[in-house]
Amino acid sequence: VQLQASGGGLVQAGDSLRLSCAASGLTFNNYVMGWFRQAPGKEREFVAAISRYGGSPAYADSVKGRFTISRDNAKKTVYLQLSSLKPEDTAVYYCAADRTVSLNRRSDEYDYWGQGTQVTVSS
Repeated sequence: VQLQASGGGLVQAGDSLRLSCAASGLTFNNYVMGWFRQAPGKEREFVAAISRYGGSPAYADSVKGRFTISRDNAKKTVYLQLSSLKPEDTAVYYCAADRTVSLNRRSDEYDYWGQGTQVTVSS
């Protein structure tokens, strides 16, 4: 199983980015997909999760209304649209796959992880 995250970069506050995570080696639509992030010196935290067929996504309160998670099962890819970015959004963003049906917010519930993509937001 491989999850390949991409799309990070250096942006200014207020800008937007779209992260992608391409999956291989698994039956993609059997997995809930999530995004997490980890800032320097902090624990990894939940950002968003989306169900197997894209309904009823879940978001952390800190990103609700600014970030949007989506997926394309035909392309085996999950996306995270980041808008109205703030300096506190600076982190390495990871995608993850969970074979259960719940939209889990705990990182230890996820079975597979990507390598992460850096997002840096300057003020």
